[in-house]
This record gives sequence, C-alpha cells and structure tokens, in this order.
Amino acid sequence: MKTGWNFHELYLWHETGPASQFFPASLTVEPGEHAENASTKRRFKNLMEVSGLTDQLVSVKSAPVDEDDLARFHTRDYIRRIKAESDDRGGDASYLTPFGRGSYEIACLAAGGTHSLMDKVLSGELKNGYALVRPPGHHAEADKGMGFCLFGNIPVAILKARTKHRFERVATVDWDVHHGNGTQAAFWSDPGVLTISLHQERLYPHDSGDREERGEGAGFGYNINVPLPAGSGHDAYIAAFEQVVLPALRAYKPDLIVVPSGFDASGADPLGRMMLHSGTYREMTRMLMQAADELCGGRLVMSHEGGYSAAYVPYCGLAVMEQLSGIKTHIDDPFLPVFQNYAGQQLRPWQQDAITQAAKLVSTFSF
Repeated sequence: MKTGWNFHELYLWHETGPASQFFPASLTVEPGEHAENASTKRRFKNLMEVSGLTDQLVSVKSAPVDEDDLARFHTRDYIRRIKAESDDRGGDASYLTPFGRGSYEIACLAAGGTHSLMDKVLSGELKNGYALVRPPGHHAEADKGMGFCLFGNIPVAILKARTKHRFERVATVDWDVHHGNGTQAAFWSDPGVLTISLHQERLYPHDSGDREERGEGAGFGYNINVPLPAGSGHDAYIAAFEQVVLPALRAYKPDLIVVPSGFDASGADPLGRMMLHSGTYREMTRMLMQAADELCGGRLVMSHEGGYSAAYVPYCGLAVMEQLSGIKTHIDDPFLPVFQNYAGQQLRPWQQDAITQAAKLVSTFSF
C-alpha cells in the first residue's frame, strides 16, 4: 500500500500577523500570536521526520492552481481582490482572516498540493495520502474567505480533478471541530459530492452547521451535518461514525473519500471544547479506510485544516499517518493516557440524542 505525503516549506510562510488569538492588536488588545500560525504544522512535520515515517512515504510535489482553477468555485472579483492585496501589503479576506504579502501564491500552492495528491490517488499511483497544507480552506466561500481560510482547497481540488478523471461521486467527511461551511456551500446543489461535517454545535460559524441544512435542488439530501454538544469525546465521535458517517458512505458509494482534516476537536485545543485524543483520530481513520476499501478501492485523501495546540496536533497527525500507511513508528503519544482517562470520553445520553437525530437524515433519504 502506497501512502502519499504533501508538504511545502512555503505553506509555513503564510503570514497572519500579530494578534491575541484572532483579534488584531490595538490599544486595548495586547499583541501576541495569531492562533492560525505556522507552529502546529511545523511541529507536525517535524514529528513525522523524527519518527522516520516521512522517509517511508511517497513525496508528492505541489503544483499551484491558477486563477481559472480557483474560478471553478470562487468569484473572479474575490480572486482578484486577494491577489491585489497580496501583491501589496496583504489584507483581510473577510472578518478576522488576515494574510500577508505573497499569501495569494501560497494559497494557490496549498490548493494545488491538495489537488496533486488527489490526482495521484485517482490515477492509481497512490492508495491514500495526506496534504499538510496551509492556509486551510474549509470555511472559504465563493466570494469571501472566512475562519482563517482564503480559498477552498478541497472544493477547488475536487472540481479540477473531476474534469480529468470523470468520476461520478465524491464524499467528504469533515472532522474539524468547526463546521465546514465552505465545502457545504461549494456543493450545495451538487449530488455528485456528498458533504458530511461532524462539528461542535454552533461553534463557528455560529449560524451554520445545523441538521436542517441539507442542500437544495438536485443536491437536496446530499449534505449531512452532525452537530455535537460541546464536551463530546471519543465514544461520541465513534458512535457518530458508526450510526451516521459509515451508513451514509455505504448508501452513497463514492468513487473517492476526502477528509478536511482538522485536529481542533482534541482535548488540548484552545479554539474548541471537545475531548478527542490521538486514539480517536487513529480509529476514525481506520474506519474510513475500511469503508474506502469496501467502496472505492481504498481511495482516501486528507487535506489539513484546523488544529491550534502546538503541543498536541503533531501526535494526532502522526496517529493518522501511521494508520494510513500501516507503519507503526517508535513514538508514543505521551498525552494519550491522560486524555483517555478523562471522564468525558464516555457517550452521554444527550450526545446520543444528537447522533440519533442526524442518523435519521441517512435512514430517511435514498441516494
């Protein structure tokens, strides 16, 4: 089994500037470090190298997408604005989504890295893989960036790849703690893409991600949101996979499964209030790999999204990569025994209620 790995140093050069978490510095907000900075991605990459796993993966080079590729999803006016501000001194893609000089080119490279990996999986050169890209993409909408995202890395990659590979059905399974509103918007009326998002209920964006958001027109029913109560842990996420995600995938029968992969649902993350640990991400990966083997020849692509604990993201990422590749390294997660013993890891009745309501979206709709 061949597993691909995409990374480029320029991903880390995307500049979000000084901030206090995500609020810009001012006379009342002391300057600090923006939550979406290079540290978590750099440390993930570093742990991969220290473990020796990077050398055992297939390196996938990034090839930037161009303006026409971006325009498969984004408006020309939005693309031109981001490019012009990037050529100058940078700007803000919408609200609290700052970027610096050169970030347009870096964002094109990030979308291109996701596409390059996807292309190799669809071509049969790889079975699966991970694109450690930055800036993230699952919040970006057609005419605006949001939530630290400039362009929709996964929507752009899917739409570009579809013209070459002529596949009929793709499923996305977003496990970032925030709702994947951008991916949802990209395929809102498109039955060729099943979009599934598991997220903390009403965290971000505050007004999206409800179960009632199901798509429209030909795409009605092909959007499934699983909003989970704050504090949900390992058992709740595994139950959501067993009762919602896997049944939906088996009913839909995709040609490819794509994961917007955020590690901000971990128990250590400053921007989420969930309880996951590296073992949860390992198990969710195993379950998706099994579904991919059953449904689409094992074709599984992951593209990095959020995750803001510099200490813990690397261990969650390494667990996913060990599972994807089938290679266990010598490195153990030192946090794992602590997080596994948190009382909140057990499935609670109110969490099961939320999962049951989401499961009805699958049981009452025929793909």
